[in-house]
Amino acid sequence: MTLIRLSGVSKTFPPATKNDRPVVAVDDVDLDIAAGEVVGIVGYSGAGKSTVLRLLNALETPSSGSVEIDGRDITSLRERDLRTLRGDIGMIFQQFNLFESRTVEKNVAYPLEIAGRPKAEIASRVKELLSFVGLSDKAKNHPEQLSGGQKQRVGIARALATSPRILLADEATSALDPDTTQEVLALLGRVNQELGVTIVVITHEMDVIRTLADRVVVMEAGRIIEQGTVFDVLSAPRHAATRRFVSSIIEDVPQGDQLAALQTRHPGRIVTFTIRDGDVTQADVFATLSRHGVRFELIHGGINDIRGRVFGHLTLALTGEPDAVSQAIIEAAAHAPLVEETLVEKKEETLVEKKEDHRG
Repeated sequence: MTLIRLSGVSKTFPPATKNDRPVVAVDDVDLDIAAGEVVGIVGYSGAGKSTVLRLLNALETPSSGSVEIDGRDITSLRERDLRTLRGDIGMIFQQFNLFESRTVEKNVAYPLEIAGRPKAEIASRVKELLSFVGLSDKAKNHPEQLSGGQKQRVGIARALATSPRILLADEATSALDPDTTQEVLALLGRVNQELGVTIVVITHEMDVIRTLADRVVVMEAGRIIEQGTVFDVLSAPRHAATRRFVSSIIEDVPQGDQLAALQTRHPGRIVTFTIRDGDVTQADVFATLSRHGVRFELIHGGINDIRGRVFGHLTLALTGEPDAVSQAIIEAAAHAPLVEETLVEKKEETLVEKKEDHRG
């Protein structure tokens, strides 16, 4: 069931001065998000991803198009109805946004107090949430007494206070160290799996997408340039911007100076095979090479686990009888696509051809 739908949504901000042009932050975006899904929206600064988030919680209204939550066009709601809507949408932030003067339990209680819930209900809900995020022993502490990861867990508990169906996370792990990031992502995974909350994550960190999301949406200059399951996008990115993001977490095919350095250090022919879940395994490639008496060494790349499925590039240095090596490459490539062979050898062959042509 579609819970969130953006149809032809654009958002243009007026120029800062009379000499400036209007700023198109979001440009004709169509996006459907199913109930219970975790969707990651990635893009470089200025891509429009944060504006999309503000459109989803009605902090901004679109210049054109519609934003629907559970079938209701929120762009036409009155302010009173918008307040009710926002109670169904939780938010967590990069800098936590906690009240320093309030204790942990009072921070979590705040949305419930604003909603006018009875004191007994608030106390029970706060206790339940602090247990869920593993901070029962920190209830009386103030934010200044907490680590960054603990502060974000308080932020998550507060965002869940009103039992929202949707959780929006705006760069929620950018201020955390790698270990703490993994802890927070694991907690968000529990929020999705155990509570059934639909999560939309805004981030520029592809490792967050790989760890948490079911689907990824890539934005550039206000537009969606690519989207799909995390496995499909990470294993076969189509757009240049997507490939740059993917290269930050997955070893790509070596090229240029990197490839030349590998050729200098390793004898033999250098080839890269793509391993993709459901198509071929490392064992298939290695068995084919071994059957032809070809020795091989893994010199670059590796295999990645993407939400329980495997993908990667294996760059191998192959040595053996030239004919046997060539035949082994052909047979192995029939299973795992041969992505690239050393550009160094190709350049050398081109030079030889040019010399022969000149003699002729």
